[in-house]
Amino acid sequence: MKHVTRKATRNVNQNEGLIFEKSSSGKAAWKLPPLDVPAVDTAALLGPSERKDLGNMPEISEIEIIRHFTRLSTWNYAIDLGMYPLGSCTMKYNPRVNELVVRLDGLANGHPYQPEPISQGALRIIKTLSECLTEITGMDAITLQPAAGAHGELTGLLMVRAYHESNGDPRKKILIPDSAHGTNPATAAMVGYKVENLKSNAEGMVDVAALTAQMNEDVAALMLTNPNTLGVFEQEIHKIAEIMHAKGGLLYMDGANMNALVGKVRPGDFGVDVMHLNLHKTFSTPHGGGGPGSGPVAVKQKLEQFLPTPVPITKPDGTLGFEYSRPQSVGRVRAFHGNFGMFVRALAYILANGPDGLRQTTEDAVLNANYIRKGLEGVYDLPYSTPSMHEVVFSDKLQARKGVKTMDIAKRLIDYGFHPYTTAFPLIVPGALMIEPTESEPKEELDLFIEAMKSIAEEVEEDPQTVLDAPHSTRVSRLDETAAARKPVLRWKPGS
Repeated sequence: MKHVTRKATRNVNQNEGLIFEKSSSGKAAWKLPPLDVPAVDTAALLGPSERKDLGNMPEISEIEIIRHFTRLSTWNYAIDLGMYPLGSCTMKYNPRVNELVVRLDGLANGHPYQPEPISQGALRIIKTLSECLTEITGMDAITLQPAAGAHGELTGLLMVRAYHESNGDPRKKILIPDSAHGTNPATAAMVGYKVENLKSNAEGMVDVAALTAQMNEDVAALMLTNPNTLGVFEQEIHKIAEIMHAKGGLLYMDGANMNALVGKVRPGDFGVDVMHLNLHKTFSTPHGGGGPGSGPVAVKQKLEQFLPTPVPITKPDGTLGFEYSRPQSVGRVRAFHGNFGMFVRALAYILANGPDGLRQTTEDAVLNANYIRKGLEGVYDLPYSTPSMHEVVFSDKLQARKGVKTMDIAKRLIDYGFHPYTTAFPLIVPGALMIEPTESEPKEELDLFIEAMKSIAEEVEEDPQTVLDAPHSTRVSRLDETAAARKPVLRWKPGS
C-alpha cells in the first residue's frame, strides 16, 4: 500500500469517550453549598411538571466531562486542520479578525428592537455593506434580509414575479440550465413557475441556439449560475442577456460562485437583472453546521421598488433608519433585518482586503483550482477541456474500470487526512469529482492533496479492494448512507 501522506493520528480506542458508558455511580461534576433558605415544594408552587423521566443520566466527574468534549473536538475535521476541497461550497478560511470584530460589545449585544437613534452603528454597518456589495456586483440596490442562498433565490424570484405582474404580463416558465445548482428548480417551483431545462453544449456552457429556440413570451427568467457548476465561465453571457431581454425576460444569476469573479468582473455589467450572493461562501462568514448563512439579493433599478421591506435609508437629517412603506414590495422575507452577525463578518473581510485584496483572492482561487487540475490531468478523467475557474470537475471514468467509483475515492481520501471533495455533482458529469480549493490554501497543501489523489489512483490499479473498503482510519467503518437517511437514529437509548 502506498505511504499515507498526512494520515491523522488516532490513538484513542473507538469506544473511549462515549459519555454514557463512562458513568460511575456517585460521581459528580459539581458541588453546591448547603441550602441556606427554606426548602420549597416546587410542584406545589409551580404546578405539576410535564417533564418526562430522563432515565439514568451519566454520573461523571468534571475532568471526565472536559476530556470527553475535548476529545470529541479532536475527532472533527476543521479548516484549522486542512483544506475542504468541497466543490460548489467554497469552504474558505474565516479570518480571526472577523470573529474579533463581531464580538465587540455594542455589536454582539445589540437588539433589533432598539430604537433607531441608538442603533446608528449597526445601521451604518448595514448601509456600508450594502454599498460595498452593490459596487462589487455592479447592481443598483440590494436587500440583506435573506438567510441563505436558497432563500435569496426565493426572494429574487418573488421580485421577478412581482415585476412581470406589475407590467400586466404574468409569465409561466423559468429556464434553468442542466449545470445549475439543485436549489434553482426547487425555488422556481415554490414561486409557482414551471421549470424548463436548458441543455449545455459540448464545452459545458449554455447552448445559445437552444436558448434562442426555447425563449418566448411565457418565460419570466433564466436562472443562470456563472461560473456554472462545472467551474466554467459562460463566455457568451452578453448574448445570453440580449436573448432574454429581447423577449422581455429577466436574467437571474445564482451568485454562489462569485469567488471566481470578485474584483475582476461585475454581473451587472454583463446584463444580470437580479442575483443573490452567499456571504457564507464568497465573503468568508462561517459556512456549514446548519448556519447561520446570509444570502443578500442585488437588483437593477427596474426591480428596486419590489425589494423586501423595511429598506435601509438615509433620513433628511442625515441619520440612518428604515423605510417601511413600499407599496410594491414583496414584503418582509426574514424576521428583523437578516443575520446581522454575518453582515459584520462580511464587512470586516471586505474592508480588511480592500479592492486589491479582493481581486487577489479571486486570482488565487482560480490559480489554485487550475494547479490541482494540472496536477491530476491524466490521472483522473477530465470530461470538459474548457478552461476552469475556481473549481475543477473530474470524473471516475478511469477508476470505474476497476469497479471504483467517486464515493469510494472520497472515502479513501479521509484516510489521507483530507476532507472529501463533492461527489457525483454536477449531475451532467457521471461519477463527478468536484474539487474547489479556494484561495485559502498554500501550494504545500495543494501538493499534499494532489499526492494523495495520485496515490489513491495507484491503489485503484494495484489493490482496488483497499479503496472499496475505505475509510480504514475512522472510528466507524463505512456507513450505510441510504439507511441513515431513510431510517435515522435521532437519539441515544440505553443499551443501544
